[in-house]
Amino acid sequence: MTDTTTSTASAAADLIARSNRLGSDPRNTNYAGGNTSAKGTEIDPVTGEPVELLWVKGSGGDLGTLKESGLAVLRLDRLRALSGVYPGVDREDEMVAAFDYTLHGKGGAAPSIDTAMHGLVDAAHVDHLHPDSGIAIATAADGEVLTDTIFGDKVVWVPWRRPGWQLGEDIAAIKKQNPEAIGTILGGHGITAWGDTSDEAERNSLWIIETAAAYIASHGRPAPFGAALAGYEALSEDARREKAAALAPVLRGLVSTDEVKVGHFTDSPEVLDFLASAEHPRLAALGTSCPDHFLRTKVKPLVLDLPGTATVEESIARLRELHDEYRAEYQAYYDRNATPSSPAIRGADPAIVLIPGVGMFSYGADKQTARVAGEFYVNAINVMRGAESLSTYAPIDEHEKFRIEYWALEEAKLARRPAPKPLAGRIALVTGAASGIGKAIATRLAHEGAVVAIADLDLAKAQAAAAELGSTDVAIGVQANVTSEDEIDAGIQQVLLAFGGLDLVVNNAGLSLSKSLLETTVADWDLQHNVMAKGSFLVSRAAARVLIDQELGGDIIYISSKNSVFAGPNNIAYSATKADQAHQVRLLAAELGEYGVKVNGINPDGVVRGSGIFAGGWGAKRAAVYGVPEEELGAYYAQRTLLKREVLPENVANAVFVLTAGDLSHTTGLHIPVDAGVAAAFLR
Repeated sequence: MTDTTTSTASAAADLIARSNRLGSDPRNTNYAGGNTSAKGTEIDPVTGEPVELLWVKGSGGDLGTLKESGLAVLRLDRLRALSGVYPGVDREDEMVAAFDYTLHGKGGAAPSIDTAMHGLVDAAHVDHLHPDSGIAIATAADGEVLTDTIFGDKVVWVPWRRPGWQLGEDIAAIKKQNPEAIGTILGGHGITAWGDTSDEAERNSLWIIETAAAYIASHGRPAPFGAALAGYEALSEDARREKAAALAPVLRGLVSTDEVKVGHFTDSPEVLDFLASAEHPRLAALGTSCPDHFLRTKVKPLVLDLPGTATVEESIARLRELHDEYRAEYQAYYDRNATPSSPAIRGADPAIVLIPGVGMFSYGADKQTARVAGEFYVNAINVMRGAESLSTYAPIDEHEKFRIEYWALEEAKLARRPAPKPLAGRIALVTGAASGIGKAIATRLAHEGAVVAIADLDLAKAQAAAAELGSTDVAIGVQANVTSEDEIDAGIQQVLLAFGGLDLVVNNAGLSLSKSLLETTVADWDLQHNVMAKGSFLVSRAAARVLIDQELGGDIIYISSKNSVFAGPNNIAYSATKADQAHQVRLLAAELGEYGVKVNGINPDGVVRGSGIFAGGWGAKRAAVYGVPEEELGAYYAQRTLLKREVLPENVANAVFVLTAGDLSHTTGLHIPVDAGVAAAFLR
C-alpha cells in the first residue's frame, strides 16, 4: 500500500479548517451530515516511534462547527487489521464496537459507522458529503448511467449499501481499480471524494458537487414537479402565516400524541413551489432517501390533501383524519419490517407536515431539532427536483429505510444523548421580560430547557434580552403592548410560527404609581388597571385559546404581589389591580381546569434590584413613604420580613419553575408568597 499519510500532526488542523469550510455551505452538506478525515503520523508516547493515525469526524458531529474535540483518533494499522476479523455484512454493527480497540490515546469522539470508509480508502484525505446535487444523481432511477455521462471516468457509481465496513471495502477497491477517479456517487446516499492533500480533497469534493449542479441546471427539464395544481398556489404572505398560526396549536397537539414536540414553520419558495405542483403527492409518498434525511424527517411526511383555499375548519378536520391514517400506516410499516431484535417503535407521529398554499411544519424534541428537520426536508425537495429533472426519483426501498431508522447504532446514538432538562419541549411566553423579574423568569425557564418568547413593550430590548439567552433556537423577542388585543394576537402568532405552540404563560408586565388616594387621578387608575388587570386578562384569554386547541394542558402564571392582600399606604391603584390579578388566578383555575391548564400566582414583596418599575421612579416614591434613602430601600424591605432577606428577581423565577416543572402537577389556584415572610400578607 502506498504511503498516504501526512508527516506532521497539522493534518488534524487542516482537516478541521476544511470541514468548517465545506460544512458551512448548505450546497455541500446538511447540518450534522457527512464526515471528513485525514491521515498523518505522530510519535507514540509509549514506544517513542512514529505511528500512523486517522482523524475522522466523530458520530453526531457537525462539519460546519467541528472542533478538535469532535474528532475520533484511531491507529491506522490496528483499524485496517480489523479486515481479518470482519464477520460479514450481517454483523456490521460489531465492527463499530471493535473501533474502540483501535483508538489512539483517549480516542476523542465516538467513532461513527463511516469510519471504515475513511480508514480503508488509500488516500490521505477523504470527504463524505450529502450535497443536494449529488444525492439527486444518487437517487435517479438511472443514476449509474448519469454518473458515467456527467463525470466520465473521474467519478464511479457505487450501488446502494448500508454504511459500514463492507461499504468501506467497496470504495477502497473502487479507488484501487480506478486510479484516475477522484470520488464516487453512492447510490441513494451521497458522494465520497479523496485527495493526496487536504486542498485536493476539498477541490475534488467541490468539483463533483458543482459539476452535478451545473449538469442538472443545463440538462434538466422544466417543471420537474409537473404542472401547476389549480387552487394549490401559495397564499399571500399574510394569509398563509395567519392560517399557519391558526393550524399550529391543533397540529402540535396531534404530532405530540406519543411525545411532546417543539415545532418550526417554513414557507420558503422551495416548499411552496413543491406543494403547488401536480406531482407533490406522489413524490412526498416516496419519502426521502439519504439516511441523514429520513432519520430526521421520518420515512415520509404527512401531506394535507386540500388546497390552500380550504377553510381552517375544513383543514383541521381533514388533518385529524390524516393523522389517524398516518399513525396506522407507520405502525404497519414498523410491523412489516421489524425483527425480534429491532428496537421498539419510537412513536408513530409525523415529523414533517405539509400544508399546500401555506408551508411546512417540522417537529422535534427541541427547536433546533425541529428546525433542522425542516431544513432536511427542503434538501429532500431539492433532491427530488434534481432527480425528476433528469430522470425519475427512486429512493432506497422501504426495508432499507427501516434498517437505517431502527439501526441498533442509531439507538446507541440516542442513548448517548444527555437526559432532557425538566422543561424540555415546553414553550413559554413571558410578558414584560426585557428586565427585572420577567428577565429572570425567562432566563430560568430557558436554563431548564424551555424555549422562550420574551415579550416587552420595547421590541429592541426584548430582542436584546432574548439574544443574551442564545440563538433563536432558544429565545425570541416579540413586541407586545399588553393593553392591545391586536399586539397580543400578533405576538402569540409569532410564538406559534417560531415554536409551533405554547405551553407556559407568565403574566409579568406591570408598572406602578405610588400615590395617595387624593393624588390618584382617573388616568392613573386606568393606566394601572389597563396594564395589569386588563393586560393579564387579554394575554390569558389569547393564550387559553391556544392551550385548549392543543389539548396538551399548560400553565398560566400571574406575578401578582403581596400587595394583593396587604394594605399599605399611598398605593391604592397598584394594590387594587394586584388584587384583581389575584382573583383572576382563582377564576381561571376554576374555568380552565377541565382542559388540564393550571393557573397559579406568585406574590412577591418589593423587588428592588434590577426592577424597571423601581428604577422608573417607583423606588424613590416608596422610599419617601417609608422615610429611607432610595438606595437602602431593598435593605429596608428585608428588615421588615421574618427572614430578614431581600427578595431578588431570581427568587420569583425559582417559584415559577417550581410551579411549572412537573412536581406540582396537581396544584392550581394557588398563590405562593415570595416575600421572605411578611406576616401581614399571610394568606388566610
